Parts: sequence; structure tokens; C-alpha cells
Amino acid sequence: MKSLSRLNAIIKKEILQLSRDKLTFGMVFGLPIIQILLFGYAINTDVRNLKTAVANQANTHLSRQFVSELRASQVVRIVATAETTAELESLLRRGKISIGIVIPADFDRRVVDQNRAAVHLLVDGSDPTILGVANQLRSMPIAFDSAPPREQRQDLIEVRPYYNPERRTPVNIVPGLMGVILMMTMMMFTAVAIVRERERGNLELLINTPVSSAELMIGKVTPYVAIGLLQLAIILGVGQLLFDVPIRGSVIDLYVAGSAFIAANLALGLLISTATQTQFQAMQMTIFILLPSILLSGFMFPFDGMPVVAQYLGEILPTTHFIRLTRGIMLRDAPIGELTSDLFYLIGFTLVAMTIAARRFTKRLD
Repeated sequence: MKSLSRLNAIIKKEILQLSRDKLTFGMVFGLPIIQILLFGYAINTDVRNLKTAVANQANTHLSRQFVSELRASQVVRIVATAETTAELESLLRRGKISIGIVIPADFDRRVVDQNRAAVHLLVDGSDPTILGVANQLRSMPIAFDSAPPREQRQDLIEVRPYYNPERRTPVNIVPGLMGVILMMTMMMFTAVAIVRERERGNLELLINTPVSSAELMIGKVTPYVAIGLLQLAIILGVGQLLFDVPIRGSVIDLYVAGSAFIAANLALGLLISTATQTQFQAMQMTIFILLPSILLSGFMFPFDGMPVVAQYLGEILPTTHFIRLTRGIMLRDAPIGELTSDLFYLIGFTLVAMTIAARRFTKRLD
């Protein structure tokens, strides 16, 4: 009986302590609800609304009807037009579209010619899911209202996969996995940085030094930048040696993008560190951000196929922009000058997160 009484006292004490820990108590209920709602709506293997550009060189009634049929399928979302195949290839390289549709000038004659494809689909094959969707479009029946029944065809389309014609999964996975690994380690390292100083009693010593909040923040993250770049080199080396993942673009560009991404995650980790009281809370917050970064960044599922709300949330995450940079540089041979929007976002995210973290830390000192 005494043992049960002591056990009951420990249980009550633990429940009371949890109830006083508002962040942990809130995550007990909030984390599963938010995650199941978020991922239940966001994870969709039935891909729709892939960004597409069309080069309609025929510009006839039949060609316009064909484009209308594709648009009605809701598989593609036409966001741009082009004049030539080269323009479509440029949009693909820069990651502005996932599919380019080339309709030749002699489209009407090709429709009735069983020996020639009437349409060419240029597909970003770095994502095997998108290539699979494009192959489904190839077999989609198109009924032209001005063509006799015997001339209805289901093989109008020829698919041309770019960047990963062998459809090897590691080619798609490794550049994205690079972002997930760096995010997890960098954010986790710094998320506990300030909290660890507080728990060890070192924070009082730092308060009495002439170091400013900004200097402390920068000093905390600088060693981890070198660690992150080392991890980047390891991932690239293993990816090439074991999985034959190409680096078609500039290695310097890749390291510039990697440096910006590492800085963004270190800044985010510091922000978490200033918002939590214990290392356990910091780890909880890290996991809370980690799962959306994996599932909403385009790492596992095509970004364009997610609901609009999920895309807005994904755009906030640094991992989304880094995956675009790595796949663009490594697989599509895109120079970083064509991917500046994602690079500038990472730089801006770092500055904002570091500023907020420094101000929050100043308030704690006061």
C-alpha cells in the first residue's frame, strides 16, 4: 500500500508539472490535431495542376481544342506560353514549369498520320512522379470534333523526359534528402544552444560580459556553418560514389545555396531556442517543424499537386527553396543566377529570424 501511495504521489507530481508547462501541454493536444489536418489535406498522390507551358506553333482550331482538352483534365495548369522548344526548355531548367507542351506547325496533318506523334511533352524527369503523370497523359483519348471517328487516336503524344531519363529514384531523392539532413542537424544543434546555457547556469556569466545579443547569436552559429558545409560535402560524395547522382551545375553555386540554407536553419534554431525554456521543449519544436518541412517542401510529393493552402505553408519553409536550388543546380544545370528568388528568400529568412532571435534574447536579459 505504501508503494502505491508513493507511486500515486509521483504520478500526481508529474501531471502537475506537465500542466504548468504550457508549451508541452499545448503540444500534447495541438501537435496531433494540426499534423493530421495538415498532412491529411496536403498529402495527395493523385497529382493535379502541374505547372505547364505551351508552345502552340500550329494555332489552329484542332490545336486549340487539344489544349482545351488537356486543361479540362486538371492534370496540367497552363501558366505560360512560348514560341519555341528552346523557350520551354529554359522554363524547365529554371524550375518555372514541370511540363512543356510542343504542338508542331503541322499538327493537323500529324493527327491523321498514325506514324508520327502529333504533340511532344517535355517533362522534368527529375521527379519520377511527374514523369508518371506525363505518361498517363500520353494515353489520354482525345476526341476531335472535326475529325472522322476512324482518326481518333490515343497515341498523339510523345513524352521526352529531361534530366533523369532512366527514372532512377536516387537522382530525385538525394538532392532533396540533402536539405532534410542539413535542416534536421543544423536546427537541432542551435535549438538547444541558449536553453543549454540557461540550464547549465552559464547564461548569467554571458549577461555580465560586454557581448551584445547580436554578437552572441552570430558566435553561436558560426561553428555550425563549418559543420554544415562538411555535411554537405559528405552527402554529395556518398551520393556520387554509391548512387551515381550527377552534379551537372556548378559546385560553387551549390555551396553558395548550401551556405544560405545552413544559415537559415541555424537562425531558425536560435529563434526556437529563445522561445523555449528547456531542451526537451526545444526538441519538441524542432520535430514540429521537421515533419512539415519533409512533407510540404516537394521532397516526397510534387509541390504543384498540393492544395493551395499547403503550398502557401510550404513556401514559408526554407527547405522548399533549398530543394528547388539543389535540383535546379545538380540535375538541370541551372546557374544560380536563374534561381535567385529562392536564394534571396533564404537570405531574407536568415536576417529576419536572426533579428527576432536577438531581440527576444535581449528581452530575456532585461
